[in-house]
Amino acid sequence: MQLVTYGINHNTAPVNIREHIAFNADVLPAALDSLNQHPNVIEAVVVSTCNRTEIYCHLDGDYDNAISLWLHQFHQQPADSLTEYLYQYEGEDAIRHLLRVACGLDSMVLGEPQILGQIKTAYNQALNANTLGKSLGRLFQHAFSVAKQVRTDTAIGNSPVSVAFAAVSLAKQIFSKLADSTALLIGAGETIELAARHLKDNGVGRIIIANRTIEKAHTIALQVDGYAIGLSEMPAHLAEADIVISSTASQLPILGKGAVERALKQRKRRPIFMVDIAVPRDIEPEVGNLEDIYLYSVDDLHDIIEENIQSRRDAAQQAEEIIDTQVDHFIAWLRSQDAVPVIQAIRSNAETESDQLLQKSLKQLEQGIAPEQVMNEFARSFTNKLLHEPSRQLRQSGLDTDNNLVDATRRLFNIKD
Repeated sequence: MQLVTYGINHNTAPVNIREHIAFNADVLPAALDSLNQHPNVIEAVVVSTCNRTEIYCHLDGDYDNAISLWLHQFHQQPADSLTEYLYQYEGEDAIRHLLRVACGLDSMVLGEPQILGQIKTAYNQALNANTLGKSLGRLFQHAFSVAKQVRTDTAIGNSPVSVAFAAVSLAKQIFSKLADSTALLIGAGETIELAARHLKDNGVGRIIIANRTIEKAHTIALQVDGYAIGLSEMPAHLAEADIVISSTASQLPILGKGAVERALKQRKRRPIFMVDIAVPRDIEPEVGNLEDIYLYSVDDLHDIIEENIQSRRDAAQQAEEIIDTQVDHFIAWLRSQDAVPVIQAIRSNAETESDQLLQKSLKQLEQGIAPEQVMNEFARSFTNKLLHEPSRQLRQSGLDTDNNLVDATRRLFNIKD
């Protein structure tokens, strides 16, 4: 029996390959059921995200390429068409891989926390499908615990490494209470949507989305309890904004020095924090020369992000050390499970011998034999029965000049020289 991982991710395959073998929520129950019926599969968990598809299995028998073949067949892919993109880990390597994935060390964005939630979802789906057993169940619980330890003991998730997250983090440094602040977001692309979500998650007071196409602005505004305006309305709302984040595809600046000066006058010199993520820039560079304006360009944010990435790399080294230790702990647990059936067999044999001798002793008592004699006979016979086979094996090992069994017996019975 072996723990094995088969997978494909953003490092090994482009998106046009990954999308062919993704398991969406509709198909996943059928996939788990199919895996559960596979002759080599004892347990299985499927993790499927936009960046990776991985199958964690506890396998039995001759399983060489078994899951790879199943993956091709399930997704109706030509034989071996995915082979160059797939990776496979076994035993200790499979354990280490899951722990690294759960801690965000194998993610596109180093240390990102979303993957842990996705793994927990995969675990619950396998639990509901009855494809989890003792080994994989324990491994995934161990991965959750290790990920929590890494988050607690290292700075892997402390530093923002996306432009939107970095912008919001800077805003938090300037405005201690975002709940009292209004944010004006200009544009309706992915970065603006992400910034809007970060601002909402951090408790910003109000969010205004301004865009040339107001319908797109309205779509984002609905997600964050904000409201949408057209670009033509932006000057009338600029004075309300404590935070301005702009990311459009305009070829010319859409926010000039004059408009900002008028807004500052209305605000009675209360500061405005501005982030211009666009290339070409949306905000005239001269705006940065105004008093009470804190203007950051995309290059400024990239410098911050690069520093934070290095900070995460340093933390990742600490995380790898934690993972090495925790892999050893899990392997020790696996080895301890090998002893369980042996212990059960020893106990079962002892109980059988004990029951047989006890019945014999009860009959002797019924026949009137003295209790002391019966007890002595029971103790002597029981000792001989328990130690006969171990004694024979030890004598044989001495004849074979095999000291390993003798040494093991000393440890087993804690016999001192």
